Amino acid sequence: MRKLLLFTITLVLMLAAPVQASDTNTVKATIVKHAISMGVDPAIALSIAKTESGYRHSARSSHGAVGVFQLMPSTARRMGLNPYSLNDNIKGGIMYYKMMYKMFGSMELALAAYNAGPGNVKKYNAVPPYGETKRFVSKIMTDYHHLKANPDPAMRAAAAAKKAAQVKAVPSTARVSAAPLAAAPVPKAAKENELNTKIQTVDETPIELEIEASSLAI
Repeated sequence: MRKLLLFTITLVLMLAAPVQASDTNTVKATIVKHAISMGVDPAIALSIAKTESGYRHSARSSHGAVGVFQLMPSTARRMGLNPYSLNDNIKGGIMYYKMMYKMFGSMELALAAYNAGPGNVKKYNAVPPYGETKRFVSKIMTDYHHLKANPDPAMRAAAAAKKAAQVKAVPSTARVSAAPLAAAPVPKAAKENELNTKIQTVDETPIELEIEASSLAI
């Protein structure tokens, strides 16, 4: 009985634990970083987070979902993640979306599964006819297309950092345009030797060949 009581108290404290507070710019930068490292378009990751929590890691739903990506604690733990950690919450949300995308091969269906569960998407073989899910998918897709046309500063910063890293990785010698090499001046003695060689070659030419050539020219 005592062990059960201690377990219950521990569970209540864990569920009541406040999530880590973070400013919006830090949250966005963390989302972009993890999205890129996990092979997911940062624009869709940011759009999901905006719709789910407004980038607030302190957000909680009436159903018990927590954090930026509104993960259920039980789901996060099955993934081996702590939903109250900013990094884990973001990684968990992106990981789950990526799993849904691989399952359905469609951005809209993956988002629908994120909201309504993969079972309902399989049941209808389409976005389920639920008002909440339809609004969820529509809002995220609108935000996604907006971010593709107007990248968030966090996305631009990541792109600039990547470009700078690529430039830095190129050897400095490869970045300098090689100027055409000027022909080395020929020493005077070498010129004279070459001239003498030509003269000697002409002198050694049999006179009969020169006469024959003249005759043919006539």
